[in-house]
Amino acid sequence: MGLLMVVSIFVARYLGPENYGILSYAISLASLFAIATHMGLSGLAVRELVNQPDEHEELMGTIFGIKLTGGIIAMVAFLAFIFATGDINEVEFWVLLVVSGTILLKPFEVFDFWFQAKVKAKYSSIVRAISTIILSAIKIGLVVLGAQLLAFAGAYLFQAILITILFVYFFKKEANISLKKWKFKLLRAKELLGQGWMIMLGAIFAMVYIKIDQVMIRWLVDAEEVGIYSVAAKLSEAWYFIPTVIVASLFPKLLELQKKDEAQFKVRLQHLFDFLFVMALTLAIIVTFISEPAINLLYGVEFGKSAVILSIHIWAGLFIFMRAVFSKWILVEDAIAFSMITQGSGALVNILLNLILIPLHAGIGAAIATILSYAMASYFSLFFYKKSRPIFWMMTKSLFFPIRYITKS
Repeated sequence: MGLLMVVSIFVARYLGPENYGILSYAISLASLFAIATHMGLSGLAVRELVNQPDEHEELMGTIFGIKLTGGIIAMVAFLAFIFATGDINEVEFWVLLVVSGTILLKPFEVFDFWFQAKVKAKYSSIVRAISTIILSAIKIGLVVLGAQLLAFAGAYLFQAILITILFVYFFKKEANISLKKWKFKLLRAKELLGQGWMIMLGAIFAMVYIKIDQVMIRWLVDAEEVGIYSVAAKLSEAWYFIPTVIVASLFPKLLELQKKDEAQFKVRLQHLFDFLFVMALTLAIIVTFISEPAINLLYGVEFGKSAVILSIHIWAGLFIFMRAVFSKWILVEDAIAFSMITQGSGALVNILLNLILIPLHAGIGAAIATILSYAMASYFSLFFYKKSRPIFWMMTKSLFFPIRYITKS
């Protein structure tokens, strides 16, 4: 992540706001269409591969077939969209066309599922590390050589191809399953889709409210504003891995405590919410004060307007950090349907607010919409479900943690 961030700074400075905006828009739009390859199969596929070790040939073939079907549908829809709305004489059209190739490579994520099921996730890490290092070297090379925008889109496609090749290589090396023996079974496909449709909808909603802002800025303003906004969003979202790592480390211990002492479990859970909130709050305050010099130093004066957007967008982290705990709670309580509803509410609020705020305030409006949509999905919506209301009140206590701390002192 650190390497990608450093390289993205070099690329953004080189391309400038408009060209960087075109590239960011193309990647975001492709990600939205690529949701069709998800099919709610990520965690479900891993579970089935673990539980049915003798059915791997059928499972791998069927999962790949489902994802490939989704990929073909997404690819056709994406191409229809860019040919209907794009101008063949514009570079943006060709960047979209090149990036579209990544959609058809998404089905090969099935190899990642197999490595996870076999507790061999190190190979997935190796694949991504190798591809990231190579891609970073290529991007720096393109900057040094003074390459055109289309070359950077080609590098993005090349990374997806390289990841696929590496996954196939390690799968052949580690698995005793021949790719030729994979088989697609319609009955199995119906069974998997029947179990995964809610997860798929949740993934669609989540991707919409994560990626739609850059797409809507392009539609409602221009590519240059996308570039300015995406720089701020990247810096703001770079910290989102922190709560995921912390919660992944601590939550198993909390679950053990829940079985022994429910009251103490709730106390510790509140402590975790408080800790994550204070961490997010501290980060938000620091970034708000240093956003202008940081943007000017890292990206240059061309991206100066990103500073204001960053100082607003960073506050969405208050809800994202606490959401990490809630996401684990969803799995424990088997509340997948409710998770889908919270993601849906966030996506709807984001789209509606973007329609109102982007024409008025451009990237600043999108940043405000991001905060409010994250607040709806990760905080306010919890109040309306009886089972999640205790979590809502815990989050509320955390939001008032500074006042609680001062009062106790």
